[in-house]
Amino acid sequence: MPRTKGALTLSSKAVEGRSGIDRFRTSGAMKALFPRAEDVQAILINTSGGLTGGDQIDVTACAGAGSSLTLTTQAAERAYRAQEGRARMTTDLSVEADAQINWLPQEMILFEGSALDRRLTVELAQDARLLMVEPIIFGRAAMGETLTDVSFKDHIRINRDGEALYWDGLDLSGHTMRHLSRRAIAGGARAMASLVYVAPDAEAHLDAVRIMLPETGGASLLAQDLLTLRFVAADSFELRRALIPILERLTKDQLPTSWRL
Repeated sequence: MPRTKGALTLSSKAVEGRSGIDRFRTSGAMKALFPRAEDVQAILINTSGGLTGGDQIDVTACAGAGSSLTLTTQAAERAYRAQEGRARMTTDLSVEADAQINWLPQEMILFEGSALDRRLTVELAQDARLLMVEPIIFGRAAMGETLTDVSFKDHIRINRDGEALYWDGLDLSGHTMRHLSRRAIAGGARAMASLVYVAPDAEAHLDAVRIMLPETGGASLLAQDLLTLRFVAADSFELRRALIPILERLTKDQLPTSWRL
């Protein structure tokens, strides 16, 4: 069977006090829309409609010195049943001096029988800024979906000046609902979000973010300029209800429009 391949390369640059597109290229199933905004904002689109075994999606983006770049998705991504092989998604981001990247994809929905390897790598300059979120939905509760056979490997690596700043990983396989029902894992929750914020004002947001989080979440200041949080929720609706106000605060009310549709 034919498989989906898609790639996107995008970079921004500082232009007269604003940000503009420096380089842009897509191939295969990956496309992008650019809403009108003060800085570069890209809405990534996988025209295949989802991922299954053998699919490959690669995104490479760079915020050039002094510029700002926001990347999001048109809608939730879907990992469908894999008849054979695994789907793969790789994202490589780099943020140069005095620049910022906002990596704000909408939810990844895992379906029964899906097999997905996902990797996100971020390379930061010493004074670079980053806002990253990764929401995951373990089957659609409203549709009565139950995940009994899923394989999901997710790795996040954030480095600053070549040294590890934040590394995280998830390796989930087998009967997903059984794993998630364990109190030490998710207590029966069906949705999860992880967020990392690297900026000089990170500490100033800590108390407010903790108030916004549900009881099933937590936020920590790993360094004076490094705020992290993770929480689980019963379903995608509850996840968004808690997550969107936090993203609005950290983006200074500049959350991409696609998140509100």
